[in-house]
Amino acid sequence: MSDQIRIALPQINTIVGDLKGNSKRIIDHIRKAEAAGADIVLFPELTIPGYPPEDLILKQKFIVDNKLWLERIAKENHKILSIVGFVDNQEEIYNSAALLYQGKIAAVAHKICLPNYSVFDEMRYFAPGKRPLIFEFSGIKFGVNVCEDIWVADGVTESQGFRGGAEIILSLSASPYFVDKRDVRLAIGMTRARTIRAIVLYNNLVGGQDELVFDGNGFVIDHRGEIITEGKQFEEDFIVVDLDVSPLRAFREKDPSFTQDKLQFQSPYEVRFVSLEPSDMSPKKPELESRKFTPLNRSEEIYRALVLGTKDYVTKNGFEKVVIGLSGGIDSALTAAIAVDALGSENVVAVILPSEYTSETSMRDANAVAEKLGIHTETIPIQNTFKAYLETLKDVFRDHPRDVTEENLQARIRGNILMALSNKFGWLVLTTGNKSETSVGYCTLYGDMAGGFAVIKDVPKTMVYKLCEFRNQKANREVIPKSILTKPPTAELRAEQKDEDILPPYDVLDPILEEFVERDKSVKEIIEQGYPREVVIKVAQMVDRNEYKRRQAPPGIKITQKAFGKDRRVPITNQYHT
Repeated sequence: MSDQIRIALPQINTIVGDLKGNSKRIIDHIRKAEAAGADIVLFPELTIPGYPPEDLILKQKFIVDNKLWLERIAKENHKILSIVGFVDNQEEIYNSAALLYQGKIAAVAHKICLPNYSVFDEMRYFAPGKRPLIFEFSGIKFGVNVCEDIWVADGVTESQGFRGGAEIILSLSASPYFVDKRDVRLAIGMTRARTIRAIVLYNNLVGGQDELVFDGNGFVIDHRGEIITEGKQFEEDFIVVDLDVSPLRAFREKDPSFTQDKLQFQSPYEVRFVSLEPSDMSPKKPELESRKFTPLNRSEEIYRALVLGTKDYVTKNGFEKVVIGLSGGIDSALTAAIAVDALGSENVVAVILPSEYTSETSMRDANAVAEKLGIHTETIPIQNTFKAYLETLKDVFRDHPRDVTEENLQARIRGNILMALSNKFGWLVLTTGNKSETSVGYCTLYGDMAGGFAVIKDVPKTMVYKLCEFRNQKANREVIPKSILTKPPTAELRAEQKDEDILPPYDVLDPILEEFVERDKSVKEIIEQGYPREVVIKVAQMVDRNEYKRRQAPPGIKITQKAFGKDRRVPITNQYHT
């Protein structure tokens, strides 16, 4: 019986539907793992089709094609044991992991626990697997599970450890990011490792996919629940570890509680065993470089997620340049900074669209941001267009005083101009609205909501300020001028306008929104926490009646535990209010 093994975890950025490109990346990383002397290489979940493939799964040819690419990869795989995610179709369709060895598919593990909450819809597409897989390789017992399998307590992982005797758990994952997700994942990994006294390897996908960002940050945890190593956050990485199971075996033999726990555990599954021939990899392996990992702080974590999500949405959808309406306010300044960090200043165009209500301060701040970020600007005044609209509508608007209609006309003119530039030059319009505004409908449909991607759609206004401060600290200079950070927020659609004319101060609004939107607390419960009754009722009403706007907004990057869209699905036509 062997004690030692070397395992590689390629933390790669796949593209949904790019079967050929994803397969090439898999083969390239198999070769890289072989060169590193690895015995096993573990890839993320659904590596070949990308994650989440959503309704592509309903296309039979897509499933057939993904299996053809799996067979091609298997034929390229001779020296090493590779574990690759794919979609399997036997009697039913399964989210699966294939064990590729000696030029063939040696075994297949089906995902058993299918998440059907938050952004996940796996029960729509997949059938649950029935039997957890254990395989023996080079004298060591391994359990293979797929993402949610390791999250569910007293299930797959415990069955593999207690019933199947697994010493190492190999988990393929596509776990999307939200704030503090690293801590949540590590806690799960540590708990499973300590419970079954096994080593846990968790390889997570990295990259942006529509609203989701996958942050990588895979990990290896020993049988005592201590971290051996972690993968980088928000970037591709190639982790290689040498593992020795002899301390684990000795620990299990000496620990009477392990035997007791094993006997008491009532497994909900029958475990399936596969035995593979020992590895013929050379016992002489290249020396591994030491790895250092420092977790990102909260602001940097969020900022990196926004940059990665923006970069991948733009580039994976075939765009080269983006265009932003730069107002001189904090939201457009942050969006511009993120875009520059994601795509380079040469690929970002800022358009300044002043009206009669645009202050000199806003013009100065907008130009300052563009200059500090090194982006090209175009200035297109909208006064004449606005006057033309008013002239066109004067007869039908007669006898009606000016109101929010005229304010929204200006936003819609700006949206039209930005979309015209998009059509003419092929630039993707990035909208600049934040979560606080989107929540309460403080935005204009077909105006400032017009565009292809909403970068900070899930970022509350108070967090916008923190991210701007972080960006300045990171640059060690004022990228976003102090005047933007200190002036009262305003849409500048009428004279002397301020956000607080309509909304509570953001430091009051955002906590209420967090309770109402993200935690689903009732108005009564929020008031009982000490928030002003009238404010809570008003905010709840604004959130409820603006669902129709949010349904028509462009996709944006999920940052919080509950984002609008896939996460929070409230009917537009709805008479229930809390």
